[in-house]
Amino acid sequence: MFIKPQTTLCSLAISEQDIYFMRYALELADRAETIGEIPVGAVLVDSEGNIIGEGWNQVIQLSDPSAHAEMLAIRQAGKEQNNYRLLNCTLYVTLEPCTMCAGAILHGRIHRLVFGASDYKTGAVGSRYHLFEDYKMNHFLEIRGGVLAEDCSQKISRFFQRRRKEHKQQKQAV
Repeated sequence: MFIKPQTTLCSLAISEQDIYFMRYALELADRAETIGEIPVGAVLVDSEGNIIGEGWNQVIQLSDPSAHAEMLAIRQAGKEQNNYRLLNCTLYVTLEPCTMCAGAILHGRIHRLVFGASDYKTGAVGSRYHLFEDYKMNHFLEIRGGVLAEDCSQKISRFFQRRRKEHKQQKQAV
């Protein structure tokens, strides 16, 4: 018997709170860019609107392939709450989560996910993979994509344009 998943993709107007926290996630993405990381930022907020976790990509700096912005925010929130279950929380992230981060979102029982830019290479929320639509999962969440999508997308695009230009200049210098 097929049971339709309870995950919902919101189509309502974007709330002021969503814009506020996505702007903050963009500020966190700037921290990643400052240290030469892919500019992705994430912030985890409880049901009262309090920030309980934040992160920015630090894969290179920490020599840790799991040090994505979402993972760092989720880890911090788990420690803050003294619980791996992050019930009634919203995760804001500037880029659609990958499969690893989507798995952590599921295991953390995060209630709501809000992301900015879609990731057609590794996104697990519908652009490439559809992890949250698997009816066999034991947790479903509310998803809102495209919040400040242009700002989020431009930040990443500019980063990779600069990186390609720098690599080209390095090759020419040799």
